[in-house]
Amino acid sequence: MKLLKKLISRRRVLLSLAVLLVIAGLLLWRYLTPYAPAENAESALISAGGVTVEQNDNWISFEPSVISGTAVIFYPGALVEAEAYAPLAHKIAAAGHPFYIAKMPLNLAVIKGDAADEMIRVHPRQTFVLGGHSLGGVMASRYAAGHADQLEGVFFLASYPDEKGNLKDTTLSVLSVLGTEDKVVDRDNYNEGRAYLPGNTVYYSVTGGNHAQFGSYGPQKGDGQAEITEEEQQNRTARAMLDWLGNLR
Repeated sequence: MKLLKKLISRRRVLLSLAVLLVIAGLLLWRYLTPYAPAENAESALISAGGVTVEQNDNWISFEPSVISGTAVIFYPGALVEAEAYAPLAHKIAAAGHPFYIAKMPLNLAVIKGDAADEMIRVHPRQTFVLGGHSLGGVMASRYAAGHADQLEGVFFLASYPDEKGNLKDTTLSVLSVLGTEDKVVDRDNYNEGRAYLPGNTVYYSVTGGNHAQFGSYGPQKGDGQAEITEEEQQNRTARAMLDWLGNLR
């Protein structure tokens, strides 16, 4: 009888553990489910308008038929698929700047902060700026802090550096772009992050823009309601980036 009770008790424990593992797995799956590219982003992955689009396992490249400026390496935001930034990439590339979007493991730039290494190595004749959206910008600044001699500048879209990405004492050109309706970025941390940027940093505010519309993946949890269209936000962002790129030292 005692043995039977022990067996029943053990089965209950194992069953409880199994249930907990299933629940934990479902929660992890839900957390790691990425934001997928919208239809217009899928369309922007097609070569057109003098821009050739190609993909490999590590990045998506947007190569202009005529290169007229510095190349761009882009780190996506957390849990956002790289393809979601194709519309913005296509706009920049159409103006003569090769644009490379890094593909991150589990769509998290924090796992592969050195993704720029290979892109720089494979394109030895090009000069580069590096940046990203949200968490991607944080990780881009960390890479830039340790590889300033390989870059011309760093840009942040709805992002900011932390102490590990301190660029204050570098000679890099820096651009910071933020939407006025962004409710995802912590404004206190954003303002504190300014202490890690050089004095010549260019700040650009997208009036009416929010956090998600720098990419094309739909609404993001916790974000503010944009007062302009996604296309308008990306057009303004592209113009700010192109102006900045045109003034690199």
